[in-house]
Amino acid sequence: MGAREEQIARAIALLGEAPQVELLRRASLYETEPVGVHHQRWFINTVVELETTLSPQELLDLCKRIERALGRVDRGRWGPREIDLDLLLYGELVLDDPDRGLVLPHPELHRRRFVLVPLVELAPELVHPKLGVPLVELLANLTDQKMVRRLS
Repeated sequence: MGAREEQIARAIALLGEAPQVELLRRASLYETEPVGVHHQRWFINTVVELETTLSPQELLDLCKRIERALGRVDRGRWGPREIDLDLLLYGELVLDDPDRGLVLPHPELHRRRFVLVPLVELAPELVHPKLGVPLVELLANLTDQKMVRRLS
């Protein structure tokens, strides 16, 4: 919601300013057709690669703090939001802790074009740690037909 590209830039800057986090690369911005609730503005998505000494839970907590700092209001699943930060991968770690809100790799990563397109742009050599399938292959075989348009 609001100044979408500016919100993304602020979120990435706040990630990079955090102790124990080093931003390495960012994929292009993509405008993507919404999932779940269709009568809303298209979303803008990207993927960033970073190095950190934070644990996965500490990194997720940092992301949630950044969302709150940028004014995120809970309006329910799939609705419009000010910013949404997700952990997609944490190296090759496979983790399932739904009670703490942390499942790695992200449980929808392999099903969502709006996630795979920027992720494959950034790191086409990656293999899904749980499925053992290259991400480029997952993207090529995806049944999700939602539109994804590169912005920058």
